[in-house]
Amino acid sequence: MFEELGFETISPVTASAFFALMVGFVFGAISQHIQFCFRRSIVGDQSERKAARGIWFSALASAIIGTQVLVSFDIISFDSHRFFEAKLPLFAIAIGGLMFGTGMVLTKGCISRLIVLAGTGNMRALIVCIIFSISAHATLKGIFAPLRVWAGSFTIDMGEKVGFFNLIGGAPLWTVLIISFTFLLIYKSGAKSSHIILAILIGLLIPLSWAGTGFILFDDFDPIPLQSLSFTSPSADLLFWAIASTSIPAGFGVGLIGGVILGSALTSIVKHDFKWQSFESPQQTRRYLLGAVLMGVGGVLAGGCTVGAGLAGIPTLSFAAFFALGFIAIGALATQYLLSSSTFQAPSFIY
Repeated sequence: MFEELGFETISPVTASAFFALMVGFVFGAISQHIQFCFRRSIVGDQSERKAARGIWFSALASAIIGTQVLVSFDIISFDSHRFFEAKLPLFAIAIGGLMFGTGMVLTKGCISRLIVLAGTGNMRALIVCIIFSISAHATLKGIFAPLRVWAGSFTIDMGEKVGFFNLIGGAPLWTVLIISFTFLLIYKSGAKSSHIILAILIGLLIPLSWAGTGFILFDDFDPIPLQSLSFTSPSADLLFWAIASTSIPAGFGVGLIGGVILGSALTSIVKHDFKWQSFESPQQTRRYLLGAVLMGVGGVLAGGCTVGAGLAGIPTLSFAAFFALGFIAIGALATQYLLSSSTFQAPSFIY
Protein backbone atom coordinates (compact mmCIF):
# COMPACT_ATOMS: atom_id res chain seq x y z
CA MET A 1 0.00 0.00 0.00
CA PHE A 2 2.99 2.29 0.53
CA GLU A 3 3.34 2.95 -3.22
CA GLU A 4 -0.30 4.02 -3.45
CA LEU A 5 0.28 6.77 -0.88
CA GLY A 6 2.48 8.58 -3.40
CA PHE A 7 5.60 9.00 -1.27
CA GLU A 8 8.59 9.56 -3.52
CA THR A 9 11.19 11.19 -1.28
CA ILE A 10 10.94 8.94 1.74
CA SER A 11 11.62 5.24 2.23
CA PRO A 12 9.33 2.85 4.12
CA VAL A 13 11.94 2.58 6.89
CA THR A 14 12.06 6.35 7.40
CA ALA A 15 8.28 6.58 7.17
CA SER A 16 8.00 3.90 9.86
CA ALA A 17 10.24 5.99 12.14
CA PHE A 18 7.91 9.00 11.86
CA PHE A 19 4.88 6.74 12.31
CA ALA A 20 6.42 5.17 15.43
CA LEU A 21 7.32 8.63 16.75
CA MET A 22 3.62 9.53 16.78
CA VAL A 23 2.58 6.18 18.27
CA GLY A 24 5.28 6.44 20.92
CA PHE A 25 4.29 10.01 21.77
CA VAL A 26 0.72 8.92 22.53
CA PHE A 27 1.93 5.91 24.52
CA GLY A 28 4.35 8.02 26.55
CA ALA A 29 1.85 10.78 27.25
CA ILE A 30 -0.94 8.45 28.39
CA SER A 31 1.36 6.07 30.26
CA GLN A 32 2.80 8.88 32.33
CA HIS A 33 -0.65 10.21 33.16
CA ILE A 34 -2.14 6.87 34.31
CA GLN A 35 1.15 5.31 35.51
CA PHE A 36 0.76 2.36 33.17
CA CYS A 37 2.99 -0.53 34.28
CA PHE A 38 2.67 -4.31 34.40
CA ARG A 39 4.89 -4.56 37.50
CA ARG A 40 2.51 -2.39 39.51
CA SER A 41 -0.37 -4.68 38.57
CA ILE A 42 1.21 -7.78 40.14
CA VAL A 43 3.75 -6.70 42.79
CA GLY A 44 2.97 -3.04 43.38
CA ASP A 45 1.72 -1.63 46.68
CA GLN A 46 -1.37 -3.48 47.82
CA SER A 47 -3.44 -0.29 47.73
CA GLU A 48 -2.67 0.33 44.04
CA ARG A 49 -2.33 -3.22 42.72
CA LYS A 50 -5.97 -3.92 41.82
CA ALA A 51 -6.45 -0.60 40.05
CA ALA A 52 -3.17 -1.00 38.16
CA ARG A 53 -4.26 -4.49 37.13
CA GLY A 54 -7.56 -3.16 35.78
CA ILE A 55 -5.72 -0.50 33.79
CA TRP A 56 -3.21 -2.93 32.28
CA PHE A 57 -5.81 -5.52 31.35
CA SER A 58 -8.06 -2.84 29.84
CA ALA A 59 -5.23 -2.11 27.42
CA LEU A 60 -4.75 -5.82 26.78
CA ALA A 61 -8.46 -6.33 26.05
CA SER A 62 -8.59 -3.58 23.42
CA ALA A 63 -5.30 -4.80 21.92
CA ILE A 64 -6.68 -8.32 21.56
CA ILE A 65 -9.94 -7.18 19.97
CA GLY A 66 -8.22 -4.80 17.57
CA THR A 67 -5.53 -7.29 16.55
CA GLN A 68 -7.97 -10.13 15.94
CA VAL A 69 -10.22 -7.87 13.86
CA LEU A 70 -7.24 -7.07 11.62
CA VAL A 71 -6.43 -10.77 11.29
CA SER A 72 -10.04 -11.76 10.56
CA PHE A 73 -10.23 -9.22 7.71
CA ASP A 74 -6.85 -10.38 6.32
CA ILE A 75 -5.34 -6.92 6.79
CA ILE A 76 -2.31 -8.44 8.50
CA SER A 77 -0.91 -11.96 8.82
CA PHE A 78 1.43 -13.45 11.41
CA ASP A 79 2.28 -16.52 9.30
CA SER A 80 6.03 -15.86 9.27
CA HIS A 81 6.29 -13.93 12.54
CA ARG A 82 8.79 -15.09 15.17
CA PHE A 83 5.97 -15.66 17.65
CA PHE A 84 4.84 -18.61 15.57
CA GLU A 85 7.99 -20.61 14.95
CA ALA A 86 7.29 -24.36 14.97
CA LYS A 87 10.24 -25.01 17.27
CA LEU A 88 9.39 -23.30 20.55
CA PRO A 89 12.52 -22.24 22.53
CA LEU A 90 10.77 -22.84 25.84
CA PHE A 91 13.97 -23.04 27.89
CA ALA A 92 15.16 -19.64 26.66
CA ILE A 93 11.70 -18.15 27.21
CA ALA A 94 11.57 -19.53 30.75
CA ILE A 95 15.06 -18.37 31.75
CA GLY A 96 14.61 -15.02 30.03
CA GLY A 97 11.19 -14.43 31.53
CA LEU A 98 12.39 -15.19 35.05
CA MET A 99 15.39 -12.89 34.57
CA PHE A 100 13.24 -10.07 33.23
CA GLY A 101 10.71 -10.46 36.05
CA THR A 102 13.49 -10.34 38.64
CA GLY A 103 15.05 -7.31 36.98
CA MET A 104 11.87 -5.28 36.87
CA VAL A 105 11.36 -5.82 40.61
CA LEU A 106 14.92 -4.71 41.36
CA THR A 107 14.47 -1.56 39.24
CA LYS A 108 10.89 -0.97 40.44
CA GLY A 109 9.55 -0.83 36.90
CA CYS A 110 9.43 -2.77 33.65
CA ILE A 111 11.46 -1.24 30.83
CA SER A 112 8.46 0.48 29.22
CA ARG A 113 7.71 2.26 32.49
CA LEU A 114 11.35 3.24 32.95
CA ILE A 115 11.55 4.73 29.47
CA VAL A 116 8.48 6.78 30.34
CA LEU A 117 10.09 7.86 33.63
CA ALA A 118 13.29 8.83 31.82
CA GLY A 119 11.29 11.57 30.11
CA THR A 120 10.22 12.99 33.48
CA GLY A 121 13.74 13.77 34.65
CA ASN A 122 14.36 10.48 36.44
CA MET A 123 18.07 9.84 35.94
CA ARG A 124 17.84 6.44 37.63
CA ALA A 125 15.44 5.33 34.93
CA LEU A 126 17.59 6.85 32.17
CA ILE A 127 20.72 5.01 33.34
CA VAL A 128 18.76 1.75 33.62
CA CYS A 129 17.52 2.27 30.05
CA ILE A 130 21.07 2.76 28.78
CA ILE A 131 22.38 -0.36 30.57
CA PHE A 132 19.32 -2.27 29.40
CA SER A 133 20.01 -1.27 25.79
CA ILE A 134 23.67 -2.31 26.01
CA SER A 135 22.76 -5.65 27.61
CA ALA A 136 20.05 -6.34 25.03
CA HIS A 137 22.35 -5.50 22.12
CA ALA A 138 25.14 -7.62 23.63
CA THR A 139 22.71 -10.55 23.83
CA LEU A 140 21.48 -10.07 20.28
CA LYS A 141 24.82 -9.50 18.55
CA GLY A 142 27.59 -9.19 21.14
CA ILE A 143 29.37 -11.04 23.91
CA PHE A 144 26.18 -12.57 25.32
CA ALA A 145 25.06 -13.90 21.93
CA PRO A 146 26.51 -17.40 22.58
CA LEU A 147 24.26 -17.59 25.66
CA ARG A 148 21.25 -16.71 23.49
CA VAL A 149 22.18 -19.31 20.88
CA TRP A 150 22.80 -22.00 23.52
CA ALA A 151 19.56 -21.34 25.40
CA GLY A 152 17.62 -21.18 22.14
CA SER A 153 18.94 -24.57 21.05
CA PHE A 154 16.63 -26.36 23.50
CA THR A 155 13.33 -26.41 21.67
CA ILE A 156 10.00 -28.19 21.61
CA ASP A 157 8.60 -29.06 18.20
CA MET A 158 5.07 -27.67 18.23
CA GLY A 159 4.32 -28.61 14.64
CA GLU A 160 1.31 -26.56 13.57
CA LYS A 161 0.06 -26.05 17.14
CA VAL A 162 1.78 -22.69 17.68
CA GLY A 163 -1.15 -20.68 19.00
CA PHE A 164 -4.59 -20.84 20.59
CA PHE A 165 -6.18 -20.44 17.16
CA ASN A 166 -4.96 -23.98 16.40
CA LEU A 167 -7.00 -25.43 19.26
CA ILE A 168 -10.65 -26.47 19.34
CA GLY A 169 -12.89 -23.48 18.68
CA GLY A 170 -10.18 -21.54 16.88
CA ALA A 171 -9.37 -17.86 17.31
CA PRO A 172 -12.98 -16.67 17.92
CA LEU A 173 -13.56 -18.95 20.91
CA TRP A 174 -10.22 -18.29 22.57
CA THR A 175 -10.49 -14.56 21.95
CA VAL A 176 -13.85 -14.53 23.74
CA LEU A 177 -12.48 -16.60 26.64
CA ILE A 178 -9.41 -14.40 27.13
CA ILE A 179 -11.44 -11.21 26.79
CA SER A 180 -13.96 -12.51 29.36
CA PHE A 181 -11.12 -13.10 31.81
CA THR A 182 -9.76 -9.58 31.28
CA PHE A 183 -13.24 -8.08 31.71
CA LEU A 184 -13.58 -9.88 35.05
CA LEU A 185 -10.29 -8.41 36.27
CA ILE A 186 -11.29 -4.96 35.04
CA TYR A 187 -14.68 -5.17 36.76
CA LYS A 188 -13.09 -6.14 40.10
CA SER A 189 -10.26 -3.61 39.87
CA GLY A 190 -12.05 -0.45 40.94
CA ALA A 191 -9.90 1.56 38.53
CA LYS A 192 -11.08 5.02 37.49
CA SER A 193 -13.25 5.00 34.38
CA SER A 194 -11.13 7.78 32.84
CA HIS A 195 -8.00 5.70 33.35
CA ILE A 196 -9.66 2.63 31.85
CA ILE A 197 -10.63 4.64 28.76
CA LEU A 198 -7.08 5.94 28.38
CA ALA A 199 -5.73 2.41 28.86
CA ILE A 200 -8.04 1.23 26.07
CA LEU A 201 -6.44 3.86 23.84
CA ILE A 202 -3.01 2.48 24.74
CA GLY A 203 -4.20 -0.97 23.76
CA LEU A 204 -5.46 0.27 20.40
CA LEU A 205 -1.93 1.44 19.60
CA ILE A 206 -1.03 -2.25 19.25
CA PRO A 207 -3.28 -3.05 16.25
CA LEU A 208 -2.58 0.42 14.86
CA SER A 209 1.13 -0.39 14.80
CA TRP A 210 0.53 -3.84 13.31
CA ALA A 211 -1.58 -2.27 10.55
CA GLY A 212 0.89 0.57 10.03
CA THR A 213 3.95 -1.62 9.53
CA GLY A 214 2.23 -4.65 8.00
CA PHE A 215 -0.25 -2.96 5.65
CA ILE A 216 -0.10 0.83 5.26
CA LEU A 217 3.70 1.15 5.02
CA PHE A 218 4.29 -2.22 3.38
CA ASP A 219 6.20 -2.02 0.10
CA ASP A 220 6.83 -5.15 -1.99
CA PHE A 221 10.12 -3.71 -3.27
CA ASP A 222 11.37 -2.38 0.09
CA PRO A 223 9.58 -4.35 2.84
CA ILE A 224 9.87 -3.51 6.51
CA PRO A 225 9.29 -5.96 9.39
CA LEU A 226 5.82 -6.38 10.82
CA GLN A 227 6.13 -4.63 14.20
CA SER A 228 4.12 -3.28 17.07
CA LEU A 229 4.95 -1.80 20.45
CA SER A 230 8.02 -3.41 22.00
CA PHE A 231 10.98 -2.08 23.93
CA THR A 232 13.72 -4.71 23.91
CA SER A 233 14.77 -4.82 20.28
CA PRO A 234 13.94 -1.11 19.75
CA SER A 235 16.24 -0.18 22.65
CA ALA A 236 19.07 -2.08 20.97
CA ASP A 237 18.17 -0.41 17.65
CA LEU A 238 18.31 3.02 19.25
CA LEU A 239 21.72 2.28 20.77
CA PHE A 240 23.12 1.09 17.43
CA TRP A 241 21.60 4.03 15.53
CA ALA A 242 23.01 6.53 18.07
CA ILE A 243 26.48 5.10 17.47
CA ALA A 244 26.27 4.68 13.69
CA SER A 245 23.51 7.03 12.51
CA THR A 246 25.49 8.04 9.41
CA SER A 247 25.51 4.42 8.24
CA ILE A 248 21.99 3.25 9.08
CA PRO A 249 18.62 5.05 8.94
CA ALA A 250 16.35 5.46 11.93
CA GLY A 251 13.54 2.93 11.86
CA PHE A 252 10.44 2.02 13.83
CA GLY A 253 12.27 1.25 17.07
CA VAL A 254 14.19 4.53 17.15
CA GLY A 255 11.04 6.54 16.47
CA LEU A 256 9.04 4.62 19.07
CA ILE A 257 11.39 5.23 21.99
CA GLY A 258 11.98 8.83 20.98
CA GLY A 259 8.23 9.40 20.88
CA VAL A 260 7.68 7.79 24.28
CA ILE A 261 10.26 10.04 25.92
CA LEU A 262 8.84 13.16 24.26
CA GLY A 263 5.28 12.25 25.20
CA SER A 264 6.07 11.51 28.83
CA ALA A 265 8.24 14.64 29.12
CA LEU A 266 5.44 16.89 27.81
CA THR A 267 2.86 15.31 30.10
CA SER A 268 5.09 15.62 33.16
CA ILE A 269 5.80 19.27 32.37
CA VAL A 270 2.11 20.08 31.86
CA LYS A 271 1.18 18.29 35.10
CA HIS A 272 4.16 19.83 36.95
CA ASP A 273 5.56 16.34 37.59
CA PHE A 274 8.91 16.88 35.88
CA LYS A 275 11.62 16.50 38.49
CA TRP A 276 15.31 15.68 38.32
CA GLN A 277 16.00 12.55 40.38
CA SER A 278 19.06 10.38 40.87
CA PHE A 279 20.28 7.44 42.93
CA GLU A 280 20.03 7.79 46.68
CA SER A 281 22.80 5.38 47.71
CA PRO A 282 25.46 3.01 46.31
CA GLN A 283 23.26 0.07 47.35
CA GLN A 284 20.37 1.39 45.27
CA THR A 285 22.69 1.95 42.34
CA ARG A 286 23.91 -1.66 42.46
CA ARG A 287 20.37 -2.98 42.61
CA TYR A 288 19.18 -0.93 39.66
CA LEU A 289 22.20 -1.77 37.50
CA LEU A 290 21.81 -5.48 38.21
CA GLY A 291 18.13 -5.25 37.36
CA ALA A 292 18.91 -3.45 34.11
CA VAL A 293 21.28 -6.22 32.98
CA LEU A 294 18.80 -8.94 33.94
CA MET A 295 16.03 -7.23 32.00
CA GLY A 296 18.22 -6.61 28.95
CA VAL A 297 19.45 -10.19 28.68
CA GLY A 298 16.14 -11.65 29.83
CA GLY A 299 14.06 -9.60 27.42
CA VAL A 300 16.01 -10.96 24.45
CA LEU A 301 15.90 -14.57 25.65
CA ALA A 302 12.17 -14.38 26.41
CA GLY A 303 11.40 -12.82 23.05
CA GLY A 304 10.17 -9.52 24.43
CA CYS A 305 9.26 -7.46 27.47
CA THR A 306 5.91 -7.01 29.22
CA VAL A 307 4.78 -4.88 26.28
CA GLY A 308 6.48 -6.65 23.36
CA ALA A 309 5.67 -10.21 24.47
CA GLY A 310 2.70 -9.28 26.65
CA LEU A 311 0.62 -6.37 25.43
CA ALA A 312 1.54 -6.89 21.77
CA GLY A 313 2.27 -10.63 21.81
CA ILE A 314 -0.76 -12.05 23.60
CA PRO A 315 -3.25 -10.47 21.14
CA THR A 316 -1.68 -12.64 18.42
CA LEU A 317 -2.80 -15.71 20.47
CA SER A 318 0.75 -17.07 20.34
CA PHE A 319 1.76 -19.72 22.88
CA ALA A 320 5.27 -18.25 22.99
CA ALA A 321 3.91 -14.84 24.06
CA PHE A 322 1.75 -16.37 26.81
CA PHE A 323 4.69 -18.37 28.13
CA ALA A 324 6.94 -15.29 28.11
CA LEU A 325 4.54 -13.10 30.07
CA GLY A 326 3.77 -15.96 32.44
CA PHE A 327 7.43 -16.52 33.32
CA ILE A 328 7.97 -12.77 33.69
CA ALA A 329 5.14 -12.68 36.20
CA ILE A 330 6.51 -15.72 38.07
CA GLY A 331 9.97 -14.15 38.22
CA ALA A 332 8.56 -10.90 39.58
CA LEU A 333 6.33 -12.56 42.17
CA ALA A 334 9.12 -14.86 43.38
CA THR A 335 11.63 -12.03 43.66
CA GLN A 336 9.18 -9.76 45.48
CA TYR A 337 8.33 -12.57 47.90
CA LEU A 338 11.98 -13.29 48.66
CA LEU A 339 12.92 -9.64 49.14
CA SER A 340 9.97 -9.04 51.46
CA SER A 341 10.48 -12.25 53.43
CA SER A 342 11.90 -11.70 56.91
CA THR A 343 13.81 -14.99 56.70
CA PHE A 344 15.53 -14.23 53.39
CA GLN A 345 18.90 -12.53 53.39
CA ALA A 346 19.51 -10.78 50.06
CA PRO A 347 23.04 -11.11 48.63
CA SER A 348 25.32 -8.15 49.32
CA PHE A 349 25.50 -7.21 45.63
CA ILE A 350 21.76 -6.48 45.73
CA TYR A 351 21.59 -4.65 49.06
